[in-house]
This record gives sequence, C-alpha cells and structure tokens, in this order.
Amino acid sequence: MKITFITVGRLKEKYFSAAIEEYSKRLGKYAAFEIIEVPDEKAPENLSPAEEDIIRQKEGQKILKSIKSGGYVIATAINGKQLDSESLSRFMAKLGVDGISHIYFIIGGSLGLSGEVLERADYLLSFSPMTFPHQLMRVMLAEQVYRGFKIMNGEPYHK
Repeated sequence: MKITFITVGRLKEKYFSAAIEEYSKRLGKYAAFEIIEVPDEKAPENLSPAEEDIIRQKEGQKILKSIKSGGYVIATAINGKQLDSESLSRFMAKLGVDGISHIYFIIGGSLGLSGEVLERADYLLSFSPMTFPHQLMRVMLAEQVYRGFKIMNGEPYHK
C-alpha cells in the first residue's frame, strides 16, 4: 500500500519536522509513504470571505493536481466523521482488501480546504470539532496512520 499526505505549506518548526521524520521512518515498515507539500498562498489578516475563498480555491487546485487517478482520497475536515484508532485501522485495512493500493490524506492550509477538494474526497475525516494548526495536524495524522498499521498487524502499541 502507498500512503501520501498532500499538505498545504511547509513545516516551519524543527520539532514538527523531527516528528514527521520519525513517523516516516516507522511507516516505511508498513507502506510506501510520501508527503507532497503544495505551496500555501499568502493570507494576510482581515481577508474578506470572498478573498479567503479565492485562496482556498488556489490551494485546492494545487492539491487536486497532486492526486493521481485510482487513489482513495481522505480529506481532513472539521465536519467529517470522527473515528477512534481501531476504526481507522479497520477502515484502512478494508480499503486494502477492496483493492485500494494508494490512499491520499489531505490536510488543508490555515483557511481550510476548498469546496472542490471536499467534493473530490472519497471520505471526510475529522479529528475533533476543535481546530488544530495544520502543521500539528500533519504529525497527529502520521501518528494515527502509524498506529493504524500497528493495530492492523496485531502489534503492541501504547494506548
């Protein structure tokens, strides 16, 4: 199986980069793992809703261009479905059984995801009704995907 994270923007903090590097190494045991970073658009303070939409659309077009056909797309979205770790593990395992060999996880920028990206998604995944920084979200998602593979393989993992 191949797992691709498509994210808006680059990691700026070294501690987030170090965490992603560690989870990338751990995930390599279970799946081909890559991160595609699409450039974020400049978003100054006090944008109008229309200006925010334009930024989301520009970032969304970059995201959509990074998705190859045949992949299953899971977008992180506050209004998506919340799963516990075991359910996410079962969900990923079922995708594999169903013949899905490439899963894309999408993490938007600071303004979220465009309507086009949300429409393209096969599944909307929410971690919480709370809002998290998109850089932290990348680490949290990597940890949960790794945990999912550990559970899938019947291997112990800290609860």
